[in-house]
Amino acid sequence: MTMLNDQAKTLRELRDAREDRAVATAPARVLSITSGKGGVGKTSVVTNVAASLARRGKKVLIIDADLGLANIDVMLGLTPQYNLNHFFSGQHSLEEIMVEGPAGIKILPAGSGMQEMTKLDPHQRLRFMEELDELHEQLDVVLIDTEAGIGENVTYFNVAAQDILVVTTPEPTAITDAYALMKLLSTRFHQKQFLLTVNSVKGADEGLEVFEKLTMVSSRYLDIAIDYLGCIPSDRRMRESIQRQQSIVDLYPQVRVSQAFATLAENLLMLPPATQPKGTLQFFWRRLMTAGAEGLE
Repeated sequence: MTMLNDQAKTLRELRDAREDRAVATAPARVLSITSGKGGVGKTSVVTNVAASLARRGKKVLIIDADLGLANIDVMLGLTPQYNLNHFFSGQHSLEEIMVEGPAGIKILPAGSGMQEMTKLDPHQRLRFMEELDELHEQLDVVLIDTEAGIGENVTYFNVAAQDILVVTTPEPTAITDAYALMKLLSTRFHQKQFLLTVNSVKGADEGLEVFEKLTMVSSRYLDIAIDYLGCIPSDRRMRESIQRQQSIVDLYPQVRVSQAFATLAENLLMLPPATQPKGTLQFFWRRLMTAGAEGLE
């Protein structure tokens, strides 16, 4: 028991020291991009927002947190030799498994069926934090592509991130599931601020209508704020871009859907700076990887 107490104390001291350093530097912004259900184009939003941010000269890291499907690398036409499984097994460093995508975007690929990060032992958590700290000054924005739904890993990443961007479509089931996700994060994890984008709309009015529906029901039953960051129009070329394993922003930069992604990226950059530690890169990983440390006491 003494050894477990010592481990918990060491983890707390390390994470507190990192959080102090984070306050003194300009931290990378950490955003989770999430959805209440699959099939709403969440991963396409991640890849195209990342491409749009990179076009603005931002240093972007995508973390593929969809630990079951792990398809960011497929969407971008990449074939990583290693993934997070190889890191946690001690075979390779983060630098060795990280791959570079279009416009210098960095990707941390997840291996399909990877063990849940909440089950990592203290040594794995410490090693992950140490290596991620080294990346801190190399990044401007970290985008986390979560799993769809309301599972443990989804809530885990969303709670740790600075901003939560919920992706939905105008379909009634997608709207209902988006609301269910926000309700869970609000009532059980005390998240009060959400960002929203509506994908695959026929026009701007349809996106606004979805936003108004969610705002109306949430104001009645939940104590949350939803900030609308815009909509993404439906475009048959999106399917083509997926088949060609390129972002539509790179394939057709001048079309309306690409301009919508550019606007979404710009709106993300215009978000006010953090007023609390939540969401800085070190704080994110401190919170994520040491969440079980308190149980050692």
